[in-house]
Amino acid sequence: MSDLKEINKVMEQSATAFAAYQKVSIENKALFLETIAQQIEGAGDALIAQASAETNLPAARLTGERGRTTMQLRMFAQMLREGSWVEASVDTAIPDKVPAKPDIRKLLLPLGPVVVFGASNFPFAYSTAGGDTASALAGGCSVVVKGHPAHIKTSTMVAEAIAAAIAICKMPQHVFQHVTDASFEAGKALVQDQNTTAVGFTGSYTGGKALYDYAAARKNPIPVFSEMGSTNPVIFLPDTLKNNAESLAKQYAGSITLGMGQFCTNPGLMIAMEGGELDQFLQMLSKEIAAIAPAKMLHAGIHTAYVSKMKNALDEKGVTVLSQSATAADDIEALPSVATVDGDTFLNDPLLHEEVFGPYSLLVKCKNIDQLKAVWRSLAGQLTTTLMGTDKDLSDFSDLMDIAPSIAGRIVFNGVPTGVEVCASMVHGGPFPASTDSRFTAVGINAVKRWVRPVCYQNCPDNLLPDALKAANPLGIWRMVNNEWMKG
Repeated sequence: MSDLKEINKVMEQSATAFAAYQKVSIENKALFLETIAQQIEGAGDALIAQASAETNLPAARLTGERGRTTMQLRMFAQMLREGSWVEASVDTAIPDKVPAKPDIRKLLLPLGPVVVFGASNFPFAYSTAGGDTASALAGGCSVVVKGHPAHIKTSTMVAEAIAAAIAICKMPQHVFQHVTDASFEAGKALVQDQNTTAVGFTGSYTGGKALYDYAAARKNPIPVFSEMGSTNPVIFLPDTLKNNAESLAKQYAGSITLGMGQFCTNPGLMIAMEGGELDQFLQMLSKEIAAIAPAKMLHAGIHTAYVSKMKNALDEKGVTVLSQSATAADDIEALPSVATVDGDTFLNDPLLHEEVFGPYSLLVKCKNIDQLKAVWRSLAGQLTTTLMGTDKDLSDFSDLMDIAPSIAGRIVFNGVPTGVEVCASMVHGGPFPASTDSRFTAVGINAVKRWVRPVCYQNCPDNLLPDALKAANPLGIWRMVNNEWMKG
């Protein structure tokens, strides 16, 4: 049972820290983010070893993920220094207009204390100092992280690195806080505390939707940015299957089983039209899947859910196992598996539309292009959707491009959805239920826009304006001035 008084104290401290953190200069915020990165790197091999012990992930994977995490922190520091992310705009007064036009200036300002829930499958990049925390701190918010119980020791080590950075940079003491209470009551209390202004979450639909509902039930509802996974449908078109069956089978067997399928961008659904080209591809994919050995999943809970959900899917009428690993799974190892089903059955069985989190994928065999489109359109919102096709395919079925943007936030061509590049153009989000607000991304510099809101100042004396809006533009940032971009 949670100590709700302690949760309330944490959020009160976060609100106090937020008030002070708003006054910290841009340069000092940037240095703070860079110092967090340095402190995480300074934790060395001990941090990697702890994460590996708690998650069963190999050291090489975790080292790469830690690198991504520190890179994200430095990326947001660079964003702060460049400055245009605040979307400053200036519309100067026109006194002789009838009626007179006032001077109006707008920018983005931080919401306040943000609560972040760590993810189980990314102990660094989507957890304690991950993208949500980095973007919220960059946006000027204070942050409270609820560490994920599956890797709480790793989370605590990262929290200690952030605490060291707070001390080194002389930041407000409680600008970042770490909560280790694993109870549901603690999560609900954090979301519904009066000082909380926004929530970030990466995980299951059940967990993300619960947090969303808690926030909606508040006297003053707040935004919850939940990324809740998806099946990431892949469309295989006939000419590419005819010409590239072997390479596609290797590529997708690797993507389905990468990290034992424990990615929110795992290709859990494949869609193609019946025919000899598809039969050839399935034969090769079956061989590739059989050759991949099982490996341990993150923890027993995820393994139990995988076994249960896969069994439920495979027990459905009309579903046939295409291939499973030829090596038996042991302990909490996941058995790589691919199944098939016809288009009519899939369209009439909602259970088959659900994500099976792990090294599993279902291929839907469609009668023709019209049924393929119907299957694709029947799906709920997705993080990604992929089109695998030659130039001939993409010309013959060009109208698929009209459908794709309504399906997902990221449209991949002739690649795999696993692997999310951290850059300004990345969109990691999508229509519900992939995420609770498809207008935002959880990856890249634009992730900061979840934690800010627009505020405008009308006829405000210049000396009282934020620096980003002052007439002299002391920050030297790009601004929209009377409908023209300029630095002047």
